Amino acid sequence: MGMLSISITLLLIMDPFGNLPIFLSVLEKVPAERRRRILIRELFLALALIVVFIFSGRYVIGFFNLRQEAVSIAGGIILFLIALRMVFPSSEARTDREIDSDPLLVPLATPLIAGPSLLAVLLLFATAESGRLMLLLLAALIAWFVTFIILLGSTFLIRLLTKRGLIAIERLMGMVLVALSVQLFLEGISSYLK
Repeated sequence: MGMLSISITLLLIMDPFGNLPIFLSVLEKVPAERRRRILIRELFLALALIVVFIFSGRYVIGFFNLRQEAVSIAGGIILFLIALRMVFPSSEARTDREIDSDPLLVPLATPLIAGPSLLAVLLLFATAESGRLMLLLLAALIAWFVTFIILLGSTFLIRLLTKRGLIAIERLMGMVLVALSVQLFLEGISSYLK
C-alpha cells in the first residue's frame, strides 16, 4: 500500500467525524477555557501510543511467532467489523460516557482515537512494511493531523454539518473501510495460498 492509502485507512479507523459528538459530551462539564488544552493533551497522548505501536509492532508479532498472512487476515476481519459498526450503528447511544474529572488517556486518547482496532492495524502495517517504517510513521502523522484539525474545530463542525451530516459522513467512511478490509482479507488469503 502507498502512503496515501495507509493514511486514509488510518483516518477512517480514527473516525474523527463519528467521534465529534462523543468528544463534545465528555468535555461538556469541563470549563470552556480548559477544554482546548485537554483536547490537545489527549490528542498528543494518542499520537504517543501510535508511534510506540509503529516501532514495536514487528517485535510483538515476532514474539508471538505470527505469520504475515495471519496478521493480514485478522486485520481484514477487524477492519470489516469496525466498518460494519460505522455503516450500521447500534441503537445504543454512543454518547452516554460520563466522566467526573478531567479525562486522562481514557476515554479520549484511547479507545476513541488510538483504540484497539487502530493499534491492531498499525501492528499489521508495521510488519507488512517493516522496511518502510518511516513511511508508515509519516502516513500515521498525516491521519493524526487531520483528526487533530477536525476535533479541534469540533464546535464549529457540529454546527456546520449537523448531526445528520455527521452520520452521513461516518456511514460513507464505513463503506470505504468495508472495501479496504475486504482487500486486506483477500491479500492475506492469496498470500497464504501461494
